[in-house]
Amino acid sequence: MSRDPLLQPYQLRHLTLKNRVMTTSHEPAYPEDGMPKARYRAYHAMRAKAGVALTMTAGSATVSRDSPPVFNNILAYKDEVVGWMRELTDECHDHGCAVMIQLTHLGRRTGWNKGDWLPSLAPSHLREPAHRAFPKKMEDFDIDRIVTDYADAAERMQAAGLDGIELQAYGHLLDQFWSPLTNAMDAPFGGDLENRLRFGFMVLDAIRARVGSEFIVGVRYTADETAKGGITEHEGLEIAHRLRDSGQVDFLNVVRGQIHTDPAMTDVIPVQGMKSAPHLDFAGKVRAASGMPTFHAARIPDVATARHAISAGLLDMVGMTRAHMADPMIVQKVVEGREDDIRPCVGATYCLDRIYQAGEALCIHNPATGRELSMPHVIPTAETRKRAVIVGAGPGGLEAARVAAERGHDVTVFEAAPDPGGQIRLTAQSKRRAEMIGITDWRMAQCAARDVTFHFNRFAEAEDVIALDPDVVVIATGGLPEVTILENGNDLAISAWDILSGDVAPGENVLIYDDAGDHPALMAAEAIAATGAHVEIMTRDRSFAPEVMGMNLVPYMRALQDKDTTFTVTRTLQSLAKSGNLLEATIGTDYSAHTEKRVFDQVVVNQGTLPLDDLYFDLKPLSRNLGAVDQTALVSGAGALFPDTNQAGTFDLYRIGDAVSSRNTHAAIYDALRLGIQW
Repeated sequence: MSRDPLLQPYQLRHLTLKNRVMTTSHEPAYPEDGMPKARYRAYHAMRAKAGVALTMTAGSATVSRDSPPVFNNILAYKDEVVGWMRELTDECHDHGCAVMIQLTHLGRRTGWNKGDWLPSLAPSHLREPAHRAFPKKMEDFDIDRIVTDYADAAERMQAAGLDGIELQAYGHLLDQFWSPLTNAMDAPFGGDLENRLRFGFMVLDAIRARVGSEFIVGVRYTADETAKGGITEHEGLEIAHRLRDSGQVDFLNVVRGQIHTDPAMTDVIPVQGMKSAPHLDFAGKVRAASGMPTFHAARIPDVATARHAISAGLLDMVGMTRAHMADPMIVQKVVEGREDDIRPCVGATYCLDRIYQAGEALCIHNPATGRELSMPHVIPTAETRKRAVIVGAGPGGLEAARVAAERGHDVTVFEAAPDPGGQIRLTAQSKRRAEMIGITDWRMAQCAARDVTFHFNRFAEAEDVIALDPDVVVIATGGLPEVTILENGNDLAISAWDILSGDVAPGENVLIYDDAGDHPALMAAEAIAATGAHVEIMTRDRSFAPEVMGMNLVPYMRALQDKDTTFTVTRTLQSLAKSGNLLEATIGTDYSAHTEKRVFDQVVVNQGTLPLDDLYFDLKPLSRNLGAVDQTALVSGAGALFPDTNQAGTFDLYRIGDAVSSRNTHAAIYDALRLGIQW
């Protein structure tokens, strides 16, 4: 029997959890029509199969019609959810994994113009900044109805065979009652702590009356809002004691902070460059004070930190939720002594940012996550061994090399630079985003273990590729900054890459014209502002940096707002001209014929990249498929991937990532995976 603290079983009342690792409640936004169908089930089943002890579904499943999802959540108020949840639960149980679900009423944390267009509700009229809706202040009949809705939803989950439920009590309706910042009710539901807790205990009583004493019920709550006038640590511990003493609650899932704004949520769920496990010791304090079984998750990205959380007695179950999006096989690899093989979570938080921008959760460097029905986490061996040549060792090229090597192919990689990484290496120049290099390092280690041959400092020509007599050639050469978007004066501007690489020193009065809206412009702004220079970030859009998204925007704002920086929207940079030693910028707008002229000493343009594709076009006439890929076969995973259109050709050829068009890291890696598993 293993002596690893993480692999020890844990007894939660009658439920034996086979180890101490769980994925906490989160909503990847995979439901269909509000139901956890095949895609959702496959996502959780993969982690169950790989050894996680408890998978907590939904984040959160909504119990009432007037709590419409802000993104694609499970609708726990519909009876049809029972069958779908039973299928998910049964499959996870087959792998020895317990299943619970988080239930909630969102209260003010949603919009009135969603779902059935019912008014949002809260114990006050205060708007939540993140979701903007002004709620109706609840009446007595609202309270009675929602209490019943909670009990109905819990009964549905018990009928579906789940092992338990968790009530969401931070930021959502229960917490909106508990917090003095959001509760403006009169007695008996407002005022002192006992009154503010009353609604929550009514919910717990109703649930217990419906599901009995044996069904596991936990609460995820904030034990310290870290905000003036909010729930204090002292009050948070008192809440823990009252939940314990009620006899209604089987575990606590501890949170610290608030989630009503992007900055507040980022402190609760930190992104890269922020401290790992910032609330772990606090969760341990709640456990020690309450004596309650305690769960917790907040940027616990690696096995060492998780192991410490258990061995030090800080937690009973440790949540590694984003880590399991990067690598669902963490527990299996720990059991097999392969911790070095774990794909690291680099804290990019592409997953959460996509959800809150009304998308779906995707990992920045594991494209199989959320695509378990079509993409493998374990690469299958090919029937025939082939010779593969990959040109470019950025994230896409390295993924292509890794996948081809795992398929059993003979792989050679050419890279013009002295080191691998491509644009990731440029990104990692920022101390705050240095973890991104894990995307490169992990793939290099995987390739080294599979004898991939690398040629660095080698600008490959067509003859270099052909000399290796390849069966397949992958062009992953990326792109170079687009610098020709102005009517005049393109040669007077520099790119964000010039600043980030250190090739050009920052000016003193700098305009950054960001027409792409992604990370490089803000990274350049951060670097320039740190020197004391004035920086103006300008965009033609009505909001800036839309590709960076909410949580990732927070550290940029924290780095820039105390500096000499300004943000200008709905303006276009039309042209540049010399004005002595300075640059005169002609600035217009898409909204009218208005123009103005202003002077800067440096202008940075961020407009994505143009493909570095000369080698691809040199090789194209020599290939069997003339570079073409059958899109139907690519998407379906069935049929001939490469049309055999050139009988004189000797190899199949395709390109990926920015060598095709300016996109992002995830797109390049996904290109590499879904093409690579089909040959």
